[in-house]
Amino acid sequence: MALKFRLLPALRYAVIASTCFKLLLYPAYKSTDFEVHRNWLAITHSKPLNEWYYEDTSEWTLDYPPFFAYFEWFLSQFAKYVDAGMLIVENLNYSSTATVYFQRTSVILSELVLVYALQSYIRLRLENNRQPAYAIAMSIYFSPGFLMIDNIHFQYNAMLFGIFVWSVVAMKQQRFLLGAILFAVLLSFKHIFLYLAPAYFAYLLRVYCLDFSNFSRKSLMSAVRWKNSIRLGLSVILVALIAFGPFIYLGQITQLLKRLFPFSRGLCHAYWAPNIWALYSATDRALFLLFRMFLNNPLYAEDSASLTRGLVGISSFNVLPDVQPRTTFLLTTFYQLIALIPMVINPTHDKFVSALTLCGYASFLFGWHVHEKAILLVIVPFSFLTLKDRRYLTPFYLLAVAGYVSLFPLIFTSPEAPIKYLYTFTWIFAFYNVFDDLAPVRTTRRVFLLDRIARVYLLGFIPLLLFVALYDRFAIFKGFDFLRLMLISTYCSLGIIGSFIGFSWLYLFT
Repeated sequence: MALKFRLLPALRYAVIASTCFKLLLYPAYKSTDFEVHRNWLAITHSKPLNEWYYEDTSEWTLDYPPFFAYFEWFLSQFAKYVDAGMLIVENLNYSSTATVYFQRTSVILSELVLVYALQSYIRLRLENNRQPAYAIAMSIYFSPGFLMIDNIHFQYNAMLFGIFVWSVVAMKQQRFLLGAILFAVLLSFKHIFLYLAPAYFAYLLRVYCLDFSNFSRKSLMSAVRWKNSIRLGLSVILVALIAFGPFIYLGQITQLLKRLFPFSRGLCHAYWAPNIWALYSATDRALFLLFRMFLNNPLYAEDSASLTRGLVGISSFNVLPDVQPRTTFLLTTFYQLIALIPMVINPTHDKFVSALTLCGYASFLFGWHVHEKAILLVIVPFSFLTLKDRRYLTPFYLLAVAGYVSLFPLIFTSPEAPIKYLYTFTWIFAFYNVFDDLAPVRTTRRVFLLDRIARVYLLGFIPLLLFVALYDRFAIFKGFDFLRLMLISTYCSLGIIGSFIGFSWLYLFT
């Protein structure tokens, strides 16, 4: 069946306005991720398939699943007509004007996947009741996260989250097989979405593979929908074979998995993601400095902490016990399992989206070597629940503001500073008012009791960001270059943890 892609008027105008703005960002700062994707274009175009996951001329080796590699190969078929120089593996850090324009354009065009998915979401509502759906869709489409990470820093997250939203919409339409296939495709594009897989697995098992109306205590098998289970299993296996089959045939699956899961990386990323481990690391740093100042102990004479290796490394602390990967795995699994219980008991679509959100929270807050960009795994699914009722607004505001501000250090160049500040705070103020007007009022007493504390916390971003902006003018802080990053990370982590507690309360106990 052909995809209908006639845009709704409001969405069409949003795409036009957004595209015009993003075209102005073509000369803007671009991170090493730009070279990462340029190198992947070169690898997939100029090297045979059996060398893709072995090629290491650049340190930015191919470490995404095969569907993303195929996507890069597809883009390279057009790139060769724009500037063939970008497709030479040895041309490290190649960034001609044509190359920049081509790669920036590919990001904008790939966002059409998200546009299609959001339009499908809006169409779930009746025409006379689409205002909340429009608000949520626009908040996702105009996300400061996508602008900063994709259109400036350089990645393809909007396209990937388009597949995710499309899958969620399919689940809402009770097209469970399509939703499962889309999620399997998504995992074959970027494996970070594995964090959300437990919610998909449990929900599909409960609503698609099991039917307890036919359940007999004598036999659990009587509850199994065998046709659905076989369809689901074969569909997921087929997607996996299309993605990974060629590398299984070549005997390279072990090498591919080593690239996808480099467990030698440290606990924290080069810039601490605002999670539990950021607070843990900051506490260790503070204790170490205090002990070195007030205790005459040779143990604290030298800083032995190793926390933030971006490529490879280990994690060790000066004062607090070291954290092992097993600990982070157990914590993440524990909180994800808790999130699945209400959904399994009462498998509604809202419970499914809530479980997705909590799985995202758990993986972000407790995971090993979490990237700050992974906060989108929480913000995007939570967005669909924002207008469920007013109680969800405060935890969402905490999450969105802290999450988006935590991305500011990714864009550290002066010309782009006004863009990230003005765009992000325009988004915050605009959707704060829109959501406040549209969120239905509950007649029962509000459960999230920290509203006033949350407002004080949010106002605290003003002095924090002013201090960070003027940091270089304070001579007393010379030699403490990492302090400003640590302040942003730890302060944002407080908001995200508070949001997690508030949302968990609403989901588990109301």
